[in-house]
Amino acid sequence: MGMADLIPGVSGGTVAFISGIYEELLFSIKKMSGEVLGLLLKLKFKEALTKAPIRFLIPLLSGIFMSIILLARLLSYLLEMYPSFVWSFFFGLVLASTWLVAKRVTLWNMGNFIAFGITAISAYILVGAVPVETPENLLMFFFSGMIAIIAMILPGISGSFILLLIGKYTQVLDAAKNLQIDVLLSVMAGAAIGLSVFSRFLTWLFAKYHNISIAILSGFMLGSVRKLWPWKETILTRINSHGEIVPLVEKNILPHSIDAAVLIVITLMAIGIGVIFYIDQLKLVHEEIEDVNDTSINKA
Repeated sequence: MGMADLIPGVSGGTVAFISGIYEELLFSIKKMSGEVLGLLLKLKFKEALTKAPIRFLIPLLSGIFMSIILLARLLSYLLEMYPSFVWSFFFGLVLASTWLVAKRVTLWNMGNFIAFGITAISAYILVGAVPVETPENLLMFFFSGMIAIIAMILPGISGSFILLLIGKYTQVLDAAKNLQIDVLLSVMAGAAIGLSVFSRFLTWLFAKYHNISIAILSGFMLGSVRKLWPWKETILTRINSHGEIVPLVEKNILPHSIDAAVLIVITLMAIGIGVIFYIDQLKLVHEEIEDVNDTSINKA
């Protein structure tokens, strides 16, 4: 999840979903921002520690943090030097994930197909949108944090890409580098409130409308692969805060010829797809082992 969230266009929520921890993640966020927070505010620290899902959150947050620390420089280097290779791996990853997630819909009726199609088209348009300029004030940073965190926990939509679209990605990075405490606190406050409210909504949605929820998330994931297509042509550029010329608007194209680079891209796509199916098989084996253990316990 940490590695995915580093890349504009890839969602940590996608990784959570394909690894089978998504609903537990939503439940943990809801519990931490509700019951546990209430106990902390009452200074009941021991009870809060007992109620907190720390056996789930500590390994998860540690993994995300370590991934960001260890891989940020490597991914920045790879995206700068070999962008098509990075995009191709994640293209295969998200494309295969879409199929696996869609399989969780137990009944594909007309309503689910329509929801899938609408969200796929919406995500396709969204990831192709042109970044805009927004006011550089604390209220806007607050709303930016709220919107980005909502996108981050939605499979298929990248929080960092949303920040890029609303012109806040570079500003937030600069605030982190320069330790602009007021800006960082505004973003964090927006993220905390957005995460608390939206996790409750998603938990309710999964409980009441499971199939259409999965169909919608699958649509988001399928539409988002537009951003991950490895072959692009730059239409417009912009100058970033470091004075560097970077792409602003890009168009997906097909490779002009078949060469070694194209073969590497196709291979990395296949590896990305293979990784997802391998994770799915591991999950199936784990579920079978749990079923056997449950059966043995019941017999005993």
